[in-house]
Parts: sequence; C-alpha cells; structure tokens
Amino acid sequence: MTTLIVIAKETIPGKVKTRLHPPLSYEQAAEVAAAAIQDTLAAASAVDVDRRILYFDGNLFPPGSEDYEVVPQGTGDLDVRLAHIFDHCTGPTVLIGMDTPQLDAQVLRDMFARWAAEDEATSTSDADTDAGTTDVFFGFANDGGFWTLGMREPDGSLIRGVPMSQDDTGRVQLDRLKAVGLGVSLVPELVDVDTIDDARTVATLAPHTRFAETLRRIEGTTSATAEGARHEHDRN
Repeated sequence: MTTLIVIAKETIPGKVKTRLHPPLSYEQAAEVAAAAIQDTLAAASAVDVDRRILYFDGNLFPPGSEDYEVVPQGTGDLDVRLAHIFDHCTGPTVLIGMDTPQLDAQVLRDMFARWAAEDEATSTSDADTDAGTTDVFFGFANDGGFWTLGMREPDGSLIRGVPMSQDDTGRVQLDRLKAVGLGVSLVPELVDVDTIDDARTVATLAPHTRFAETLRRIEGTTSATAEGARHEHDRN
C-alpha cells in the first residue's frame, strides 16, 4: 500500500503564520495559510496512491480535503506526532507539510515511481542484495528543517527524539536516518513560508498558485489602504 500524508493545522487567525504579522494582519496571515493548504492538497491529490491522509490539528477541515482520510494529530511534541503517523502506516509512505505551496506534484510522483521501479527490478533479479535501493526520500527546507520525509518501510522510532523547529532539524534527522544504514535519496530543497520575504519568494516561484494570487490580492489591498491613509493625512 502506498500512502501520502499532508500534515496541517486549522488556519485560525493568531494561531498560524504569525511571523507574517506585520506586515499582514493575523486574519490575512490565516488567509494566506489557507491558500497554501489548498495548493498542497491539490498537488497531493494529483498523485496516484492507495491512501491519502490529512494529519490534522483542528476541527474545520480545509477545502480540497474531502477525499482524504482525516487523522487527528493528538498531543505531544512534533517529533512524537510525526512518529505516530508513520507508525500508523504500512508500505511506502511520504509525508509533506502545508508550508511549501510551490510544490510540484511531479516530485511526489517520482518518489513513488522510483520505489515501484526498484521493487520491479528486485523481483526480476536473481541478486540477493538490495544495494542501491532507496529506503528514504528526504527534502530539506530553506530554514534548516525538512518539507518531506518518505520511508519505504515506515518507522516512527527514526523520528522520535529529533529536535524540531530548529535550524539544524533537517541535518539531525538526516544523520539519524543514515546512522542506521538506510539508503537516502535527497529531493529538491523548497522554501518553507515563515516570513513575508519567504512568502514573496514562493509567490514569485509559483505565480499561478492560490497562494500567490491570495498574497498579491492582500498586499495590493494593504498598499492601497496605506496609500489612501497617507493622502487623507496630507489633506488634513
């Protein structure tokens, strides 16, 4: 069974993307986050897998998740929650976050296709070795974390205890995977939207996404409002 997991949380103003404030309001930051989730779900939905999971923190499920199996995140630090969902799965499993709306679905397709090709090659070979196979796919985020982790054989123990939300989280996690002898294949690094500069970079890289359109609309409205306020002040 192949599984694709999107980890996300409800976009409540003041609870998501708070580092976008300022210049965005908390409400605008939540709106941008909601667009990022929709783009991510759209990319995930374009991948042919047996099982799609929305690993969700919240009560109001986002648009685009209607065909997903929703699994509540529960409690615990992020490493514990990530470990839990991997232990909840069997067979090739890929997890992605909600903060890289520039994600191209083809990157995800290529992961599963490579696993399938390697399995096919193994089944038709007389060799008794699995040398050269890909046990793990791993993608760094620009902030030092990671945006994706895929395991041929899901094992939460490989994640528990890794310090999350640090500038070396990705490196520590990668070292953990390599330390147990797993074959790791790196996928392209993506920009994780934390700051307004990140958001603008992603909008430039993927201008046709909901995320980019939402950010352009919000920043255009904000600029127009600020300009109007300046003119009113000048008149007074």
